[in-house]
Amino acid sequence: MSRVRILREFAAVRWGRPLRSRAGVERRQTRLLRRHLRFLRRRSPHFRELLDAHPFDALPLMDKSVMMRRFDEINTVGVHRDEALALAIANERSRDFAADLGENSVGLSSGTSGHRGLFIVSPQERDAWVGTVLARTLPRGRLLGHRIALFLRADNSLYESVGSRAVSFSYFDVHTDMTENIRRLEAFRPTILVAPPSVLRLIARAAEDGILHTRPQKVYAVAEVLELTDERRIAAALGQERLHQLYQCTEGFLAHTCEEGVIHLNEDSVLFEREPLDEERFTPIITDLRRRAQPIVRYRLGDVLRIRATPCPCGSALTAIERIEGREGDTLLFRGLDGRGVPVFADVMTRALLYAEGFDEYRVVQTHASLLRISLDVLDDQTTDSVTHEVHALADRLGCERPEIVFDVFERDGSVKLRRVVRTWRGNADAEL
Repeated sequence: MSRVRILREFAAVRWGRPLRSRAGVERRQTRLLRRHLRFLRRRSPHFRELLDAHPFDALPLMDKSVMMRRFDEINTVGVHRDEALALAIANERSRDFAADLGENSVGLSSGTSGHRGLFIVSPQERDAWVGTVLARTLPRGRLLGHRIALFLRADNSLYESVGSRAVSFSYFDVHTDMTENIRRLEAFRPTILVAPPSVLRLIARAAEDGILHTRPQKVYAVAEVLELTDERRIAAALGQERLHQLYQCTEGFLAHTCEEGVIHLNEDSVLFEREPLDEERFTPIITDLRRRAQPIVRYRLGDVLRIRATPCPCGSALTAIERIEGREGDTLLFRGLDGRGVPVFADVMTRALLYAEGFDEYRVVQTHASLLRISLDVLDDQTTDSVTHEVHALADRLGCERPEIVFDVFERDGSVKLRRVVRTWRGNADAEL
């Protein structure tokens, strides 16, 4: 861990790259991409072969299955997949994440796609990541003395290793008892709180019940889609004007919210290509322009991002995003009156349920072309009738058949990421879109 590298990256991101014009952003991306491709030709057998046969914009798209299958040829630090995977699994099982593979950090992620992913981070990349995250998250006007509480499913040695008198981290394992976590959180009294929305809801409930009294200066939602109802409740309970978000996954640190609360893509270090889904939404194809140990090049994420229609008041030229809506594969498919599949994005469904009453927790799973299983924490007739009415009203507005609805009891599972809207059915309607 090099504090000099961290400080250098912090200063560059915080003050050295204002990027107030799109031309400036694109010039930086072009320069970094040219340098990165030269490195890949020298150090990655996988990309050397591809770049000899294709220009960059024609390279085959990557995904998690390609990364796992060609792991040894893709990475540039000589790490073998089986060795790294064994260490990552051992760390997960023991819940002790201190062990690294040589000088490199390794980790395991299931993400929201259901496929196991493996990542490697070099010491240089770890320092750059820390400097970047701190530059994006520490409040303006105060840089020292912050206590950052991290609620994560897997710890990594990079967090505690950064701790100092200037900034200290405390890791909270979401697999452990939340009562004990709340007690520790009250004692730690963080100035910055980072947690998935499902965990933030539990923390908010403790605050509402008078069990938790600490009020952080900033609260960040990570790892899961932040729904509007969750955002409002959490912000109110924890005394926040707004919640902030960090869009980060195994593939990299992709976006952050500015002081205005608007999500911006981290285009100063990541190149985003857009695969349109409709006039507002797209799936990102990313190339991390600075990640070298495990190159991420033209990687199709499968997330649904909705572009912001108006410029952000903060003045940044980095692309502004209205919402991160979840996984493309979880877009529901209602049956249109003409028999064709009609996509219903997760955000459209969650907005429809804003008008239903009587429940707090919910999950919508499409298990067949005309069947939804909706889990609620309250299952009385008034609540289920309200939800049924709103779902059917949505189907009517979209010109679709009304789906059959089966109600279940909502059960929280803290060991996996919460996905409010899920499609497990993979029928013929996919081909009809």
